[in-house]
This record gives sequence, C-alpha cells and structure tokens, in this order.
Amino acid sequence: MANYVSPGVYTIEKDISDYAPSINTSIVGVVGFASKGPTNKPTLITSQANLIRTFGAPSENIIGQGLEGSLEILEQTNSLYFVRAARDTALDASASLPLGSCPAVVVNSNSYGATGGTALYLQVQVYDNTGAAKFTQNSGAGKRFALPVGTAATQLGALQTVIGGTLDADLVGVFDLNGSGAIVGAYAGSGASIVVTSYSDSGYTTGVSALKAVLAPSAGGASYGLDDAAYGATYIVASAVTAYGQTFLSTPNTANHVSYFVESLYPGAGYNGGINDAGDTSGNSITVRSSGSQNFIVSVNQDGVAEETFNVNLTNTTSFLETAINTGATDNTSDIIKANLYQGTAGDADVTPLTLFSDKLTSLVGGSAFKSVSQWKSPVTSTTSTLDRTSSNFGDGRFIKLIETTLNLAGGTNGDDGTADQRATALIGDATEEPKTGMQSLDDPLLNIGIALVPGIHTQSVQNALITLAETTQNFIALVSPPYAVGTVQDAIDWTNGKASTTGSRTSAINSSYAAIYWPWVRVFSVFDGKDRWYDPAIFGARQMAYTDSVADSWFAPAGFRRGRLTKPSDTEVKLNQGDRDSLYSGGNVINPIVSFPQQGITIFGQRTSQRSPSALDRINVRRLMIYIRKIILASTQRFVFEPNDEFTWAEIEGVLNPFLDDIRRRRGITEFRVVCDETVNTPVRVDRNELWTKVLIKPTKTAEILIFEINLTNQSAQLGSL
Repeated sequence: MANYVSPGVYTIEKDISDYAPSINTSIVGVVGFASKGPTNKPTLITSQANLIRTFGAPSENIIGQGLEGSLEILEQTNSLYFVRAARDTALDASASLPLGSCPAVVVNSNSYGATGGTALYLQVQVYDNTGAAKFTQNSGAGKRFALPVGTAATQLGALQTVIGGTLDADLVGVFDLNGSGAIVGAYAGSGASIVVTSYSDSGYTTGVSALKAVLAPSAGGASYGLDDAAYGATYIVASAVTAYGQTFLSTPNTANHVSYFVESLYPGAGYNGGINDAGDTSGNSITVRSSGSQNFIVSVNQDGVAEETFNVNLTNTTSFLETAINTGATDNTSDIIKANLYQGTAGDADVTPLTLFSDKLTSLVGGSAFKSVSQWKSPVTSTTSTLDRTSSNFGDGRFIKLIETTLNLAGGTNGDDGTADQRATALIGDATEEPKTGMQSLDDPLLNIGIALVPGIHTQSVQNALITLAETTQNFIALVSPPYAVGTVQDAIDWTNGKASTTGSRTSAINSSYAAIYWPWVRVFSVFDGKDRWYDPAIFGARQMAYTDSVADSWFAPAGFRRGRLTKPSDTEVKLNQGDRDSLYSGGNVINPIVSFPQQGITIFGQRTSQRSPSALDRINVRRLMIYIRKIILASTQRFVFEPNDEFTWAEIEGVLNPFLDDIRRRRGITEFRVVCDETVNTPVRVDRNELWTKVLIKPTKTAEILIFEINLTNQSAQLGSL
C-alpha cells in the first residue's frame, strides 16, 4: 500500500467481489474418422450444418460412427469438439490445372500479289480450347494494315489501329514481337486457335472476279488493274493463316511436367468430385475462366455450385494462384483448396513445389515442357529476331496462360484404411508430439471437455486409452459399449469383464469411475442414405447427458423416463426383460441397459459408472458432479497462487467456495458440505513448504434407483394413525 506524506484526499479501490465462475458441463469430445476437414485437431462444432460443412456427411464407407454420433449429440448441445483421426496413408484430393500457350500470328507484311505494294485489310477470328468461336473482327472501313518504317511501338500502334474499334481485349491481344505485330488469341491450349485473314477490300472479297463485280458499277474494274490476264482467273486475293496453341501437360508423368497443382486443403475422399449414387453432383471441382489478358477467375465448386471465387493473374505476384488462395493449411484464404506450381510428376515424392510462378518461369522455359513457348515469347531487350531466354531478356509470361476448364478433384483418401490396430494407432494418437494427435489432443483444459467417446470403434486399445485419458486428466467421463451383434446378455457381460470369446475382442475388464458402458445398440433411420442403421448406444448416453444438463443439472441421473427416454431410435438390438436388466446391473456387472418398454418407449435404464467397488462414485451423476466441482475449484482459486499464506487468504478461499457449494446444495446436487481452510489443515510444516491446503467435505445427493413401497393390510379395528 502506498504511503501518503502530504495532505490531500485519496481513493483506494479494492476488488473483493470474488466468486466462482460457471462452466458448460455439456461440451462433448468425439474422436473418429471423416472424409474431409482438419486432422488431429479438436475443432469446435456448434451445429449439425457446421459439422457437415467442415467434415462431410456420414457414410457407411467411413469407418466408425464419429459423424453419426456427433450429429445426434448436436441435437442436444451446441458445443462439440470433433477430432478427426487419419493414418499417414490419407491423401489430398487434387487436380492439375493445365497451362498452355496461346495461338498467335505475326503480321509483318505490307504487300500481296506478284507486284505488291498495297496495304491489306485484316480479319481476326478466335476460338477457345473446345473449338467454339468466341470472336470475329474485321478491319474497319478504310483501315488497312501496312507495316510502317520506324520503331516497334510505331509498328504495334499501326496494327492496333487496324483491328481496333470494337476490339474485345478480353478475347484478343496485340503485342510487339521483335518489331512485328503479334495478334494473340486469349485462349490457351492445343484446341485453341486464331485465324488471321488478309484481304484487299472492305467487303472481304476473296477472288478477282468477285472483286471486279463489286467495283465495276462505280469505278470500273479495269482502272484498278484487276484483270484475269494479269492475275489469273482463279487467283485468291485473301490469305488466311491459322495458328494453334499448345497444352503443356500432354505428358503429365514426365520429369519436366509443369502445372498448377491444386489440392484439397486437407486429405479425404469427401473432396473427390463426381456423381453420387442418387445422380447428384458431389464433392469439389475447379473451374477456370479467362477474364482477359493474364487474368482468370478460379471457382471452387461444392456439389456443383460455386462456393469460392478467386481472381488470379499470372504476372502480378499478389494475385498468383498460390498467393490468391494459399500454399498450405495455415493462413489460408480458401477453406477448401491450396495450390502450388509444381515441376515433376504430381503426387510423387520428388515433386518440387515452385511457390512463385514468375520467379520460376524463366528457369523452366528451357525445359522440354516449355520449348514451344519460345516461338511466341517476346524478349524485353533483344533487338534481334532470335529469342533470348536469359532472365534479363525474358518477358512477363503473357503468352502462357491457364487453360479454361472444369476439373474434378480426385485421388483423396480418408486415412481410415488398414487393420484395426493401425486405425487404433491413429485414433489414440501421440501425446509426445506437439501438438498432440488423435484423442490425446483432448488433453487440453481450455477445451473443457466433459464427455468423450469414440463411437463405432470397439478396439480394446482405443477404449482403454480413452478411459485412461479420462482418469489422468480427470476432466471428462468416457463412454464405451460392446460391439454390434456381440450376442446374448451373457456375451455382453463377458465382454465387459474381459472374457469375450470372439477373436480380437476384449480381454481385460473395464473398471473405472471415469467410464460408463451402454448396451444394446439401437436402430435409427439415417437421412443421408435413406435406410435404418444400427447406432452405437454410447452416442445416446452422451446425448442424454447433454439433455439432462439442459433440463436439470449434471448431477441429475441421465436415465429413467424423465431424462433417459430416447425418441429417435425405433428398436433395440436385444429385447431386455427384468432378469436381463438385473444381470447387467448387479452382481458386480456395470452395464447400463437400454430397454424397449411396451408403453414408455426406448429408455436408458441405468446410470452406473464401470467402477466395481461400491462407493458414491459408482454412479454417473456423482462422477459428473465431482468433475464439475473440481473444474470450478481450479478455475476460481488460481488467483490465490502467490498470495500470503495466512488467515486472510484462507478466509477468502472459504468465501469463494462456500457460496458455490451452497448453490449446488440448493440445486439438489449435495445434501451437506463443509469447507475447511484454517490452521487445522494449514499446519506450520505445510506453511513452511509453501503449501496452502483446503479440505472440502461433500455429501453427494444419491439417486432413488430402487423404489420400494411397503403395503400393509390391517383388520378393521386397527388404529392407522398409531402404525
């Protein structure tokens, strides 16, 4: 505290408004496989639409039921973290956007015929890579082309004047080429072409006789020296030259293969474009459209509809495809694709990504893939007719363009292949990596996971790893189940006790207060494939926990007809009677049965943890209560670290915890509590070790699972009030 030495009025502000914060108890962590989306990273999902947009729709082709389970759980909570596991066999979907040269015709003559000397009219026709006519332009009236003597700029200006006027710069260009004028079509590729025709009059007459017929009525053909004797009756005045472009990717598996290689941002078959079983367009495709000169519009299509659109330029470094979109999964502009210029065989280990198009174009032009470019490429400084490919004399790539096309992404794989053990390795992940992978990435207190599951996966190592993670972090309860068609009630019991007879099934018992087991499986109609499918019951265990939190609190049992009734399933895999339920739920067995009651419907009728020893923690509502209390205590007492270890701090801690626990008591979570933070627990030895201890005593509210009504019959003379 400051020491005041001069007269005055001072104010001191002290915040003594400490209270215990609230947390969301319904945040679910789901680990599974998917057909798209980021891998090995907990991704926050807040709606069903958000899940499908990020990780794709569920499918029987995807191992496990991570997506199906997430969709069901999201009907009861808006906070779910999905961790997509993937083996290193997962591949990005990809497509090579073809590059090509544009067709060009060099116009440098000012004569025609045997005697020459007369300027000509021109006609320019442009065809795209499919052969479709895109542009036709004739010289304007009186606009003939004669190459003037002078600079290249003068010659270029003369050509531009002739075919100017209504010239569409998006479809045809005029460029200087060693002092001559090059007329270039805007479309690239081996199918693209340009036709330049010279002719002697504005009527585009192609023969002497026809020309005489046009001129005779006004001036007489003879005065122009056009007679059959001089030029021949079949002499053709017009001369047409057709030039074709070239596609540089005609042999994509060669060492000099060069392309813009577009890949999905993440691996997965969900990015592969095509037609699904229903006949609808699915997946992703890329559409490239020329918008004039070196400008392009690249559209990323989702299910046949443009989802993203980017403006790309091959001469502006800020608008290259790889800079307009992105080169990787970080700092991305596109949510779907990444792009690079590649040299080599796309997808091979020796492929070299060339991150800047213009920086690499000069060095690549000498390779076989770009040799054809030289006949149309204009040097910057060379004044000779020989093209110089050195960096100082190499131009800006204006004749090299993307080819207009639409291509499906292809070749993506999910990374859920291999043996069960190989998939288990991906699902379990690695805690030694940074960042952690697989389910190990759930070990993050910032996520506040309260429930976790790996639905549809019943490999023993995966389930054990999830339960172990729940125990070590003490942050969540793990939900597991026997596999589908495990057999009879006895088979399900044997499975949980580690005595399953099926090869590769469980060989060790499950025994933990941080785990809960549900059985049997339930049948649910899937809107994605239009048929009934059997769902992992752990999915509905998590769903009803989230539902319980929304209508009550996490320390209420997520079971029974009030909070355990399942409305979506239409059937259970096994019909359980009273004897079945007794066997599953007692005698040391710890399976929470899902029962199809004739009138009440399908209901979760148990809330045991898998702890075998009898204690308060053998019930789910108590375990979830303790997870909640632990998290709140940690969050609300962090501020007291490094505070003086004396009765004032002890009183502050009690002042925070007492109201918090009293609130739980009032909300029926505990029946009695006491917080002790004084000299009785903070002994001199503990204080000397810089330790501050607090003892919290709690009597959790027990659930009424067995209701017994004693009915007594009496004779008529009995006094009921005294009984």
